[in-house]
Amino acid sequence: MIFYKTAEEIEFIRNSSLLVSRALAEVGKYIKPGITTLSLDKIGDEFIRDNRGYPAFLGYRGFPNSLCISVNEQVVHGLPGNRILKEGDLVSIDCGVLLDKFYGDSAFTFAVGEINESKKELLNVTRASLDIGVNQAHIGKRIGDIASAIQQYVERNGFSVVRELVGHGLGKKLHEDPEVPNYGKRGSGSKLMEGLVIAIEPMVNMGKKGVLQAQDGWTIYSEDNSPSAHFEHTVAVTKAGPEMLTTFDFIEEAIHENAFTR
Repeated sequence: MIFYKTAEEIEFIRNSSLLVSRALAEVGKYIKPGITTLSLDKIGDEFIRDNRGYPAFLGYRGFPNSLCISVNEQVVHGLPGNRILKEGDLVSIDCGVLLDKFYGDSAFTFAVGEINESKKELLNVTRASLDIGVNQAHIGKRIGDIASAIQQYVERNGFSVVRELVGHGLGKKLHEDPEVPNYGKRGSGSKLMEGLVIAIEPMVNMGKKGVLQAQDGWTIYSEDNSPSAHFEHTVAVTKAGPEMLTTFDFIEEAIHENAFTR
């Protein structure tokens, strides 16, 4: 069942989404060679709690941490731990927040120091595919229009879209209907209507599209161990068009500060 949100409910989701965005930026300030993924998780957890929120992933279906932190070939759902980030790594941070009974959700893949040109291209294409998907979220279009636009752009640029993991609706639950795949047929799927709030989140592999699950029961990684990237926005479908409730602006500021202080 799809739950359509009132304008008031969308404002609550916006507040949650902005806290997610600020939490990702706070974590981003500390991303550098030598830091552990568990240290980043603790920074995110503390920031969320200090701002009246609760880390939505902590305890969700038994997940043991507050952030999903996935490095290089890890696609999503990476467990924070003692892994030390190195120069040239990619690190995807996925963050969810519960604030005033509503959820927000976003993800961003960061470069650790200087990365090679192929990884830069992977980040650029994945992030651009998210923007392209968001721009399809108009009243009267369908989920398949979002999915097809993302897939076509990614594959045209020589990368692969992960099939097993998809975006989703959200509101008073972290995951609601409808599912939002990153591949599919234009004109298919649920019709987009005013008040729909969805998380659009392309997951893109540099190599083949196949993925596997690690023995930890959580981490998903690319089958051929190629690098992967993940970007996500929470988006409301409105009469004025798609409205991003999350933002990468705070993250861009943090990345700029990082580069300036290196």
